[in-house]
Amino acid sequence: MSLNSSPIPLSVESLLALVHNYYRADKEFHLRRENSPEEERFLTLWVQERKKMDQWNAFVDELQAALPELDVGNITSTCNASFRCAVYPRVEFPPPEPGIWVVVGCVSILAPVYAIYGLHLRYSGRQRIEERVFLELLPPEMQGPAEVVASKLEATFGVTALPRALARTPVPLIVEPKEPPHTTLFDALFISRPESVPI
Repeated sequence: MSLNSSPIPLSVESLLALVHNYYRADKEFHLRRENSPEEERFLTLWVQERKKMDQWNAFVDELQAALPELDVGNITSTCNASFRCAVYPRVEFPPPEPGIWVVVGCVSILAPVYAIYGLHLRYSGRQRIEERVFLELLPPEMQGPAEVVASKLEATFGVTALPRALARTPVPLIVEPKEPPHTTLFDALFISRPESVPI
């Protein structure tokens, strides 16, 4: 069973055409304090996708069983374009120095693709003071858990990893809080603030 049942070719052209359905290049409707047609399509899609949350939660439980020495949590937020899960070591909070690493797995609601990235978070008391995002090569301690997440996402949902070269492709659209020329396909298909994890 797939979270996203609409197969599309993984080309820059097809993905750019797809994300244009859900994001705008201007703030016209934002200034008018109303939803644009693109935002309405995004909200409607999430109404449908939220029906699959039980399936996603079951996946998170299976992932926890596969990684019993780590913590696994569902960190999906419907303001983003993906289901997300986080894998991280069991530590007391706030974590001791040098901080905590996190592996995040994302499945887009817009296309049958997934991405995995890493974070290193540092705290001073309960305040987060540093967020380092790894969208490319993951540090060694994250690689094993990331491989498990990737293989389980592929086996469970039939999704394909979004190639890094495609993920970096600029898109001329606003994906809050990012705006061109800083917006990428990764932002549009998954999340524009990858450091946003509730850990």
